[in-house]
Amino acid sequence: MAKSSGPAGTKVTIYDIAKIAGVNPSTVSRALGKPERVSAKTRKLVEQAAAELNFRASPLARSLLTGRTGTVGLIVADITNPSYFDMIRGAQAAAAANGLTLVLAESAESAATELRVARRIQPSTDGIILASPRMSDPEIRALNATKPVTVINRSVAGVDSVVPDVEPGISEAVRHLASGGHRRIAFLAGPDTSWLSARRWECLRSACEWTGREALLIPTTAPTAEGGRRAARDVIASGATAGLCFNDVLAIGLMRELQAAKVTIPDEFSVVGFDNIFGSDFTTPALTTIAAPFTEAGATALSLVLAALPNADDGSPNVRGAGGAELPTSLIVRGSSGRLLGG
Repeated sequence: MAKSSGPAGTKVTIYDIAKIAGVNPSTVSRALGKPERVSAKTRKLVEQAAAELNFRASPLARSLLTGRTGTVGLIVADITNPSYFDMIRGAQAAAAANGLTLVLAESAESAATELRVARRIQPSTDGIILASPRMSDPEIRALNATKPVTVINRSVAGVDSVVPDVEPGISEAVRHLASGGHRRIAFLAGPDTSWLSARRWECLRSACEWTGREALLIPTTAPTAEGGRRAARDVIASGATAGLCFNDVLAIGLMRELQAAKVTIPDEFSVVGFDNIFGSDFTTPALTTIAAPFTEAGATALSLVLAALPNADDGSPNVRGAGGAELPTSLIVRGSSGRLLGG
């Protein structure tokens, strides 16, 4: 039974409204939750009765009436990673435009934490966006079977997804490095559980094969600046003269460690990042990076969750996993990459 506060804190129910309006309680429920299902005359009677009793439906009461909470969850792998900032902004702007509230949570790069958080917030949301999820495909599909789920930076069969088309940006990067005389290009990988890291490595290896270059895989301890610093010695030992990093934060860490070791960038080593985060051009030299439209990714993911919600008129479910979007990437050349000295 939907209740709300009335005069002097008294509880007002749909039965109180029905008595004044002269209609059945079920009619009040429809008029408040799905007004399009009652006549204009009946809706006006109910609205007048509700106003007379100072009825204001609480969010919980409204969700009971409509089946909607007006809330969408967004879970990111690392809330401190600037790569997610524009994605969050895009989802938030789209949520606000649709009268929704966006709830933000973090998994701390843990699949177990991610699943636990998703299960905890799912009952109080209309759907969930998973940004770079670490949990397994079956776990994501199980969540999607309960309420709509959209994933960003990952492709999961049967689940709506928004992924960057990394092939154009990586191909540009390899051609750029090849023209500068670089023959061995290292890839500083992301987390082992990252679908996107595997996809980027696959595209780099293919582009290097096509252009007659050698691609080298360098594992990292974490997709952070510290992870980039720790990988620097392995990068140099590999014989590579250029590095494409899983993200800009890794690239910045790599640059700092190489510069501390008196390696000149880009004369002796070229560095390319990924994501074009805010501040990527503040480094010295400014970081060359592959950009993806993350603001659009967040907004698109929110729209896919909304499209998968049950139809407002009859409550029938929409098809889930039928939507998806692939967003383009492109290379932004700055000072951290160029012709190899003597190359």
